[in-house]
Amino acid sequence: MNQIELARQKIATGLGISEAQVDAVVSLLDEGNTVPFITRYRKEKTGGLDEEQIRTIRDAIDVARQVVQRAETILAAIEKQGKLNAALRKEIEQADSLKRLEDLYLPYKQRRRSRADSARERGLESLANSVWDGRLSGGQLAAELNKRVGTHEELTSVDLVESGVVDILAERVAESVVIRDIVREVCQRSGSLEAKVISKSEESATYRDYDGFSQRISRIPPHRILAMNRGEKEKALRVKVVWDFERAEERCERFLRLDQHRASELMGRAVNDALGRLVNPSVEREVRRDLTDTASQHAIQTFSKNLRSLLLQPPLHNTRLLAVDPGFRTGCKLVVLDEQGQVLDSNVIYLTGTDDKIAAMRRKLADLITKYHCRVVAIGNGTGCREAEQLVSQTLDEHKLDCRYIIVNEAGASIYSASDVARDEFPELDATVRGTISIGRRLQDPLSELVKIDPQHVGVGMYQHDVDEKALKKSLDEVVESCVNNVGVDLNSASAALLSYVSGLNQSMARKIVSYRTEHGKFRRRADLLNVAGLGATTFTQAAGFLRISDGTDPLDNTWIHPESYPVAQALFEECEVSWQDFSQGISSNSRERLSQFDATQLSKSLRADVSTIQDILTAVSRPVRDPREDLPGPVFRSQVLSLDELSEGMQLSGVVLNVVDFGAFIDVGLKDSGLVHISQMSRQFVDSPFDIVSVGEPVTVWVLSIDRERRRLSLTMVPEAAGF
Repeated sequence: MNQIELARQKIATGLGISEAQVDAVVSLLDEGNTVPFITRYRKEKTGGLDEEQIRTIRDAIDVARQVVQRAETILAAIEKQGKLNAALRKEIEQADSLKRLEDLYLPYKQRRRSRADSARERGLESLANSVWDGRLSGGQLAAELNKRVGTHEELTSVDLVESGVVDILAERVAESVVIRDIVREVCQRSGSLEAKVISKSEESATYRDYDGFSQRISRIPPHRILAMNRGEKEKALRVKVVWDFERAEERCERFLRLDQHRASELMGRAVNDALGRLVNPSVEREVRRDLTDTASQHAIQTFSKNLRSLLLQPPLHNTRLLAVDPGFRTGCKLVVLDEQGQVLDSNVIYLTGTDDKIAAMRRKLADLITKYHCRVVAIGNGTGCREAEQLVSQTLDEHKLDCRYIIVNEAGASIYSASDVARDEFPELDATVRGTISIGRRLQDPLSELVKIDPQHVGVGMYQHDVDEKALKKSLDEVVESCVNNVGVDLNSASAALLSYVSGLNQSMARKIVSYRTEHGKFRRRADLLNVAGLGATTFTQAAGFLRISDGTDPLDNTWIHPESYPVAQALFEECEVSWQDFSQGISSNSRERLSQFDATQLSKSLRADVSTIQDILTAVSRPVRDPREDLPGPVFRSQVLSLDELSEGMQLSGVVLNVVDFGAFIDVGLKDSGLVHISQMSRQFVDSPFDIVSVGEPVTVWVLSIDRERRRLSLTMVPEAAGF
């Protein structure tokens, strides 16, 4: 059984599914189908597997294929050397990881010249082999060592001969797969990561909490590993792995049965040298690398979870608003956006000056809000945010305006404003105005606006600059793809940036669709996509179901029903006696009730279609298209400013989750600085992960636990009893 078959079995067991389901997913992926398409439109083949399960299968099979490919490369390399035998071939073919393969390949890998190589060149390999095999006792060994003196110009003494033999033996010990496994196990079980601050470093103060730090490898949390890595990179910390060397040496000697070996003393020297000089340093590097990889994966997963929550925040539909990009020197940029996010007006106000000047700024602000009937003011959370908030709050109160405000995370807005996407959208506008538009639009429709920004810059991750950039980008892009296809896209209004994440499409094809729409007007049918240059049947199949047309000629184009299932849908209408006209105008309550009485299994038999497709059609036609984001709680608006001096312990506050991390969540409660709810303050019961309790963008009620006014730190709790209630 090869590694691919073993991987299939392992995946099936781990996910609690059948191997046939794994095979179906692999076949569909190999045929070029996307994960969102398989998840929604190939349920009958996968048995209804969800997106996460499908991605797990894909990733595990990819790893198994990498192992098989690497094994083939290694086998060919060893065979070319003439050193491949049946036993070694079997071991390599049965290796279940890249690490195992590299251990097996180690003795045959091309490498830099070693001390053992030099000893072999001096003719000491045969003697070393005799020692290894236990063919020489103490007296015999001494005689053989003496015989080698003078056989090479560099072998001028017994000690030099003995050292050369030890070098060869040590390398052989170090290349043993079992020896390396023993050392790894001891290191993992007994090892600790220790750190010490380098006092001369300019960054030493930043890492003072890690001076003298020590924690077991098995218990150290991911964020601490990444923090220490950063401190080491900035030359502020000295980090090392400390573990039970003596225990590893003892176990290796026991494995080699040195207590029964005829040359146990010399072999003991070889084991000590092998571990200290060859094995331990590489294992320590490996442990650090594995810790970093695990921590990076965790950080990426954390970032991805936060990004999903951010992208799926409920849109603020049909709301005219005023966006504010705070600033001191150049003033606050103002942009009025209509209900569809189109620019109606722009202006500038200033936060500093005389009382008369500030009063004039409030009047200007009030005039804009009144003139365009703005119901919401969206204030970016950058420099000057709280001063701008105070000005807005005073304006609303002074002029008795029926308007509220909200603080919007503006992370990435400046990057967007200078991007090609922004220049294409607003070629005639200044970059600062484009950034302000982004602040307002990300409140109106977070998903549509945030897809225009590199996910790494949206401000919901930690240590994103300390993890593998390629892996982070892949994960975040998949999150965006998942969110876009889960919500669906309006084909006639979506930007190229949004379309590029639709199943089957890319940036080039998205731009072609937008260009076609600009030249020919709105799409009237999904099938019109086939008129776009370069968009063939395969791409159409992958993308069409996720693209909706709300005012087209075919009402099915505004549902999740895929065009390939339209004939089945029409046959179902006839079977269920639902008129086409009735459906095009919206299913009546009578028709909806009639549809609910039909059994999907029975219909699948009479219509000769799979049950999953029938169920999806019944769901799609029995209720109108809904945005899944609307089921989530909406944004938290404010009407007055809060300052740190006004707070007291035990005070109840309303806030919004800004970021979720391993140790808790940062909450915006309307202050200049966010407050922290530690994981221990999230529930009365033990909390395994903050993600089990909160998510980015979620409104929360918190209580003030403690206030450090000097350091401007606010500790919050979600447990009222902890605050004295």
